[in-house]
Amino acid sequence: MVLSIMDDMDVHLVESDQKKAIFLREVAREVGSDAHIHAVRIEQMRPFAADVVTARALAPLPKLLDYAERFLAEGGTGLFLKGRTAQEEIDRAAEERVFELQSHPSQSDPSGVVLSVGIAGHERTLH
Repeated sequence: MVLSIMDDMDVHLVESDQKKAIFLREVAREVGSDAHIHAVRIEQMRPFAADVVTARALAPLPKLLDYAERFLAEGGTGLFLKGRTAQEEIDRAAEERVFELQSHPSQSDPSGVVLSVGIAGHERTLH
């Protein structure tokens, strides 16, 4: 929601909990956001091409990469907030697939990181 408020970009929010989705719709209305709220599970969404896919507290990294791959446009980036188990999740994901990764320290949690991920087959260059 914050991204849709900060910039005039096409933002899609996926929330399977109906009460939370209703809350997000109300917030979007109150702040004048054009965010699209999808009250479904991510597995049920029809894929579309997105430049950036992000998630918070959704799944371990290997599963996040599966979800993101369905939605990332060529050259797209996955941005995922991870906590203390980030390196374990990275190691597990690396056993299953090829991806490019940059890790950035979290500004709000000393034990957290923001992972910037490019998925093999989604040609891109990391900066």
